[in-house]
Amino acid sequence: MAHAGGTLTHPVTGERLKWRQVATDTDGELLQADMWVRPGGFVAAAHIHPQQEERFEVLTGTAAFMLDGVKSTATAGQSVTVPAGHPHVWWNGGDDEVHVLVELRPALRTEVFFETFFGLAQDGKITQKGLPHLLQMAVILRAFAPEIRLAQPPSRVQAMLFAPLAALGRALGRRASYSKYSSKPLPMWETA
Repeated sequence: MAHAGGTLTHPVTGERLKWRQVATDTDGELLQADMWVRPGGFVAAAHIHPQQEERFEVLTGTAAFMLDGVKSTATAGQSVTVPAGHPHVWWNGGDDEVHVLVELRPALRTEVFFETFFGLAQDGKITQKGLPHLLQMAVILRAFAPEIRLAQPPSRVQAMLFAPLAALGRALGRRASYSKYSSKPLPMWETA
């Protein structure tokens, strides 16, 4: 279960996360974590948080961002805010490890998404780009649609593609979350 002080690591993308506050600490209003990304490290894919604002405060190093198709960088003391519904991705934009404070408002079930995503990575159940394999990804993205979706293709296309793939994935035993990674896995009825 996610808790303040708990950590997650992603061996492919070079991300390391330490929770400051989780949903239960803030009555669901805020999810807050320190994230460190090694030089050359990245977030696995450009994405959108349909219902959440995401704020990044760079504490050390340089973070590079692509927000709404515009590239920028931020260094220690600078912040970048991504409004809900805007496509973005970020990565280490410098030669040293970058340390960023990340905040998502509201928290929703995002911590369970991270636990699942990073847990699959730890178990080697991901691609060389750091993403879960297609059927697993379809199951996850369908279940966590309020929290996250890919920036491309358009959401309607994703819905048409991922619905049958997620159904096949579930039939083959894939789940949106697992008790192995989170003590708060999604109930089966929430993973359809």
